[in-house]
Amino acid sequence: MDLHFDYTRSLGPVLGPFLGALGRKRIVGVLGSDSRVHVPPVEYDPVTAAPLTDLVEVADIGTVTTWSWVPDPLPDHPLDRPFAFALIRLDGADTTMLHAVAAETPEQMATGMRVRVRWADEPAGAITDIACFDPVPADTADERPRLSDDELAAVLTEAAQTISVAPISLTIDHSASAEESEYLRALKEGRVIGGRCPATGKVYVPPRGASPTHGLPTDEIVEIGATGTVTTYCIVNVPFLGQQIKPPYAAAYILLDGADIPILHLVLGVAADELRMGMRVRAVWKPREEWTYSNQNIEHFEPVDEPDAPFESYEMHL
Repeated sequence: MDLHFDYTRSLGPVLGPFLGALGRKRIVGVLGSDSRVHVPPVEYDPVTAAPLTDLVEVADIGTVTTWSWVPDPLPDHPLDRPFAFALIRLDGADTTMLHAVAAETPEQMATGMRVRVRWADEPAGAITDIACFDPVPADTADERPRLSDDELAAVLTEAAQTISVAPISLTIDHSASAEESEYLRALKEGRVIGGRCPATGKVYVPPRGASPTHGLPTDEIVEIGATGTVTTYCIVNVPFLGQQIKPPYAAAYILLDGADIPILHLVLGVAADELRMGMRVRAVWKPREEWTYSNQNIEHFEPVDEPDAPFESYEMHL
């Protein structure tokens, strides 16, 4: 399973100038109540919890305080060859920041070594403007002149950003258990099954390797109907990237007939403001030729012409 979305957030008066300054190949921290300079900057004082706004420039060179070698980089790591992750205290800062050091071998790494920022070719006002850090001779000092207070204020005002958009991706490889495998094979045949707890008699959908209440195997397979009751629901009103259905629409927890735990699925065929707890619904399956080993064989649920279920019939399943 591959999940992709853009994480969007507002930045405020501290992180906005911090990222904007990176786009100008400058690094700023924030001054705390105890006179420590925090880099990356924090929005609230770790001592008093008061808002912090006093931004100060620090160097793009610093000292490694601790490190760990990465012999086999993953696809999303900052470097595509072996490197070190290190905590680095920049000159002028009192806290450390985590980043990659482009050392050739682990023998080149050492606590106390000096490193300098390697800037991205085209800074864009993001943390990735710091491509990595490069080792430099031990006697290397910060020789780049700092901006004056007025110059720094002008840069931060001009560069400050209000919104940050970070692409997020996650790949999940899941090994299905024996019980899950049986459940998925049933879906491939257009059936829904559950597993019964031998102690309580409760039926769990999908079936589980062990009952969550007694730890006993739920190895008695039970055929479950494709109709059920809406126990609770959420109306989705906000559009987002990759959305396949135009809002508003409803995602609901549905207690299938014969089951003792609800499943989450879409409910269509009814106006979002007409959906209600207790509404009776049934599964709408994709065409048989599209069935695979997936919950997505059920395209959505839709209302059926039945009286609403009484609250007492599902109150223990909310």
